[in-house]
Amino acid sequence: MMQDRRSLLKTAAAAALTPALSAVPGRARAQAANTLKIGVLNDQSGVYRDISGPTSVACVRQAIQDSGITARGVNVEVVFADHQNKADVGATIARQWLDRDGVDVIVDVPNSAVALAVNAVVREKNRAYFNSTGATTDLTGAQCSPNTVHWTYDTYMLARSTGGAMVKTGGDSWFFITADYAFGHALERDTTSFVQAAGGKVLGSVKHPLQSTDFSSFLLQAQQSRAKVIGLANAGTDTINSVKQAAEFGVTRRGTKIAVLLMFINDVHSLGLKAAQGLVCTESFYWDLNDRTRAFTSRVKGNLGGNMPAMSHAGCYASVLHYLKAVGDMGVAAAKASGADAVARMKAIPTDDDCFGAGQIRADGRKLHPAYLFEVKSPEESKGPWDYYKVLQTTSAAEAWRPLAEGKCSLIAS
Repeated sequence: MMQDRRSLLKTAAAAALTPALSAVPGRARAQAANTLKIGVLNDQSGVYRDISGPTSVACVRQAIQDSGITARGVNVEVVFADHQNKADVGATIARQWLDRDGVDVIVDVPNSAVALAVNAVVREKNRAYFNSTGATTDLTGAQCSPNTVHWTYDTYMLARSTGGAMVKTGGDSWFFITADYAFGHALERDTTSFVQAAGGKVLGSVKHPLQSTDFSSFLLQAQQSRAKVIGLANAGTDTINSVKQAAEFGVTRRGTKIAVLLMFINDVHSLGLKAAQGLVCTESFYWDLNDRTRAFTSRVKGNLGGNMPAMSHAGCYASVLHYLKAVGDMGVAAAKASGADAVARMKAIPTDDDCFGAGQIRADGRKLHPAYLFEVKSPEESKGPWDYYKVLQTTSAAEAWRPLAEGKCSLIAS
């Protein structure tokens, strides 16, 4: 009798648990189907940490909050990883995210070599990729993809804005100090074309490894060339170290100008206005540019640990915000099913956000918005923390970027 009672209790307990257990997978599947996962892949600890890193992650989260999509019942998760500025590491993380972890979108990706590797993986897996911090124009040229949007800047825009302006003001002979990887090579190449088109000449160049600490020999070669302009085709702490050591060697006191072809406000902050004053650079976003950029910065800066957003971070925010707008139009299921379809929807609707204002995404994946040539203020001109830039000129969205026909993107009918 006791045995029968025990058996009855076990059977009843099992029967009570069965509906609950069988319902859990169904709920999990439903939740997963209504969840978007965004992966921020960048430099969390190295040379590009300040211009990408945790600040990019915070800006992506701000975009999710500002989109209002979670109030409409859509779950959005954010993951992030450090690609260590190695193409193989970046590609491996991207493949794992897409194959195993259910990531739908990859964002940011400084370092052009890593960016191109991730671009190939995302296309193969038919997910979406929004590059903000890699500069190579190949993303909208020879290696353009229906799955990729190149949002913030590229080497053509930087060369046209900063390089062209320097030649116009008398800097008609150049020597390049160039980071020895895809980004640096492309930036030197594009700037050379603008210098020569304007009647200038390039007297030479020298390549340096990523994360160099001693630029003395490179600066010596540049000085010996007697070029009027030393073009720095590098970024991050490489740029900071180049500028600091140029100042220590008194390069500019001898009449030579330094053209910083890619500099971010975070680099200026690291240098300090005393060392950086008078430098000219190009960005497509500045926190104090207008009421909308100030409004965005006010919302996000409390989550940045003392850092401030540069154009690279703004691109992460704006691209994710526009993606979520497209998801709202097409539905989560359709966006998850095809990254190419999601990008196509993003191209079909105009962009508008507090960082870049109104714009559009071109057929080759190039996001179009104005570019601004800035001069770094002197300590006396600055009115407070991070008040570093004054606008010298604006290049319109129609003129800032490489013409569509010149990119030779396979997505464009010849």
